[in-house]
Amino acid sequence: MNHEIAHADIERCRRVAREALLAERNAEGFWPGELSTSALSTATAVCALACVSERSTLHAPHSTLILNGLRYLAAHQNSDGGWGDTPKSRSNISTTMLARAAFHIAGAANEYQHCLDRAGDYVARAGGIAAVRARYGKDKTFAVPILMTCALAGLADWSEVDALPFELACVPARFFAALRLPVVSYALPALIAIGQARFAKRPPKNPLARGVRAAAVGKSLRVLESIQPASGGFLEAVPLTSFVTMALSACGRAEHPVARKAVEFLVSAVRPDGGWPIDSNLSCWLTTLSVNALNGSLAALPETVTRDWILSCQFRDVHPYTNAAPGGWGWTHLPGSVPDADDTAGALLALKRLPLNDASRDAAQRGAQWLLDLQNRDGGWPTFCRGWTNLPFDRSGADLTAHVIRALAAWHNPVAAVHDRRLPANEKPAVLDRRYSEAIDRAITAGFGYLAREQRADGSWLPLWFGNEHVAGDENPVYGTARVLAAYRALGLASEPAAQRGRAWLVAAQNDDDGWGGAKSAPSSVEETSLAVSALRGRYDGEIAAGRGLQWLAARLDAGALHEPSPIGFYFAKLWYFEKLYPLIFATEAFREATGHEP
Repeated sequence: MNHEIAHADIERCRRVAREALLAERNAEGFWPGELSTSALSTATAVCALACVSERSTLHAPHSTLILNGLRYLAAHQNSDGGWGDTPKSRSNISTTMLARAAFHIAGAANEYQHCLDRAGDYVARAGGIAAVRARYGKDKTFAVPILMTCALAGLADWSEVDALPFELACVPARFFAALRLPVVSYALPALIAIGQARFAKRPPKNPLARGVRAAAVGKSLRVLESIQPASGGFLEAVPLTSFVTMALSACGRAEHPVARKAVEFLVSAVRPDGGWPIDSNLSCWLTTLSVNALNGSLAALPETVTRDWILSCQFRDVHPYTNAAPGGWGWTHLPGSVPDADDTAGALLALKRLPLNDASRDAAQRGAQWLLDLQNRDGGWPTFCRGWTNLPFDRSGADLTAHVIRALAAWHNPVAAVHDRRLPANEKPAVLDRRYSEAIDRAITAGFGYLAREQRADGSWLPLWFGNEHVAGDENPVYGTARVLAAYRALGLASEPAAQRGRAWLVAAQNDDDGWGGAKSAPSSVEETSLAVSALRGRYDGEIAAGRGLQWLAARLDAGALHEPSPIGFYFAKLWYFEKLYPLIFATEAFREATGHEP
């Protein structure tokens, strides 16, 4: 195929992908998307509803929801006897332990003995409780809730459930960073509720510790009630909300106001197939990704409608959950959202591509300040909170840092940090107040310093928030490397040695079929191939590989694969999902850039 024909074909793909993506936007101007139904979420929701149904007279009967959830689980058991987080996922010990517990807690073990026999064999092969602990290491955010669920099902002793210091929730939030909590910053509800359940089931022998915890029960419950969002869903997440509900029920509080609101959330979140998704939606994240993929050209519905919707999602008050200052964005417009670096960076980039007004300039200044205050001392950016712990998502990540650098640079005359070169002033006119200039220069410089230190010896970078089940350690260096290279390119640093090494690694990671997976030889996906193509486009090494990748994407578009997402999401504590709009968004951006419609 000659270049002219290839360009015409890619232009056709750009138009097709663009129209398909625009069709997913709703009348309110945003992209709600659709997260996959999850066996893990379904199992936890079934357990929670079964627990409160047994222990409370105030909750309406949930037998139909429980029965449909069990049917969903039985229908989606993998051939090896285990369950994966999504219908496309490999089996894992965590989801299998939770699914097995659901049948027991719901009183359906005899009816589904054929499922449980196979699940028991899988658990034995995988290593059982020891394997759960090994999966998460020092991070108790997910291991303890899983083991609590198993204890409620009679599949583990309460001695296997680590005690959580729920009394620390009574300490003012400004001291949390110094407390070195054993869970990530946003898991405070689990710390409180599960900590109390463990205390009720197995109180400490030390009378002083027992007295301190007993005295903290009432106050920590009030903290839990104060941080529950209006929707009832903590983080809008079914697993976290379910764990809190189970824990409250376990210590005799199935009728507590928090449990009642949580159950309302779970009932409202069920899908027609009888299962539950991992979260309500990623509306803010998807909308900003879509705006950036489309370069702000939103066709029939005025761009200002989407701009104003994004502005409405910015947090204007101190967040009760993480104590985050105003100015950030979360992943959804729903009340359970929490401000984070990735979504704030995405929102700033999207606002820069949409019609500017005083409101968007003011929002950008607040967002930029929020990101500047979030930067860690190592120069990188964490997800939620600066300096809480060294656990995942409270420490710096290469993908987050690269995204933030691009966002700050888009609203600023950036310093080409590595060699103190400045981009010409007329290339990126400053929009933020000039008092931000030096602070942003320093932040970008420190951010690139962090990225240089995080680059692996082979030239790749690892992301924090996205992984690949087909790569050792569930890593996804293709995603991480592509995201970091985008920052180098955005600041005119594509010729830097680190960027050259990154591109060389990415080119070498291309599969024989011309696509990319999470690493060399991992199955190629639309998502990862699109990101790699975007990262390699331009007048430097990688152009040939990018061209081959575009042809792979064009063939996948013609086969309808832009509507077939892959489970590449790496949510908290190895919790997998997929989102139907990811392949469409990433491919739209790759085709747009390939046809010269550069940002």
